[in-house]
Amino acid sequence: MMGSLLLYRDLALALAIGLMIGIERGWRLRRRPDGSRVAGLRTFGLLGLLGGLVGTLGLQHQLLLGAGLAAGATAIIVIGYRREIARGGDVSATTAIAALLTLALGSLAVIGFAVAAMVAAVAVTLLLSERRQLHGWLRGMNETDIAAFVRFAVIAGAIWPLLPDRAMGPYNAWNPRNLWLVVVVVCGFSFAGYAASRRFGATRGTLAMAAIGGLYSSTVVTAALSQRLRATPDAAAVLSAGIALASAVMFGRVLVLTAVLVPFALPRLATIIGPAGVVALGFVAWNWRRRHDAAPAGDVKTGNPFALLPALGFALFVAALALVVRWAEVRYGNAGIAALLA
Repeated sequence: MMGSLLLYRDLALALAIGLMIGIERGWRLRRRPDGSRVAGLRTFGLLGLLGGLVGTLGLQHQLLLGAGLAAGATAIIVIGYRREIARGGDVSATTAIAALLTLALGSLAVIGFAVAAMVAAVAVTLLLSERRQLHGWLRGMNETDIAAFVRFAVIAGAIWPLLPDRAMGPYNAWNPRNLWLVVVVVCGFSFAGYAASRRFGATRGTLAMAAIGGLYSSTVVTAALSQRLRATPDAAAVLSAGIALASAVMFGRVLVLTAVLVPFALPRLATIIGPAGVVALGFVAWNWRRRHDAAPAGDVKTGNPFALLPALGFALFVAALALVVRWAEVRYGNAGIAALLA
């Protein structure tokens, strides 16, 4: 009984996946005459349910029957779009691929990967619904943007996952994957700042990235923005304001965490770092005014999205510091770490 209820739940999820994607596709093609659409809301719902049935048959070792149903559905989709092309219709491969994905995700939902199937279905629906926005971004990109995106993809998607995730080196102080993560994060913040500058303007984009990044790590924001100081000296006021803003956010973050975790220490700590936060905000205001005085006619150039060598230098600095900390811990215990922190 419980097994049947779980099967009905998974099949309902497969149907829901098809309907969710079908709603977006049906709305996108809503102006076409009835009967001219190869696949709409109902068809996508049925494809999701059919995918669930195919997955169920696979679980019951009816592989041949399941494969036949999947092949038949695929053939129907292909024939439908071929006829649409023959009639001279404006056919996009996107809907056909979405239909095949719906079939596959419906199967995935019933073979033990329900969460993954739903997440993937949401991602598919989001990509389909953001067609105009994505195409707008693509039209606004230049060769520098594409090159930067590819380089960051190599840094974050090709190198980082392949590095060993274990302690090694002297005193086991180095984890290669964690150290490369420093490079990924620094380059990521730099690239995010560049993208925000392109989208919202150099000043607003840089300050927005600095404020958000300061919630995570003001040190990383400082490293990312300092890379651009030498390459774009005309943006020095804006970049300096961003570094100061990240520091101010960091002070505020520390005070909030202290209020939550150790509230008795908040008054004393606020008297120490509160003035530093006020000075940082004053420096932001001063650089904001200096930026407008220096370049009232337009925005500063955004410069290079990121430079890899400074990020590598920062990672080497972190590696050296980790080694010194481990050495102090092994040789002097907690007292050594306390001395280094001081």
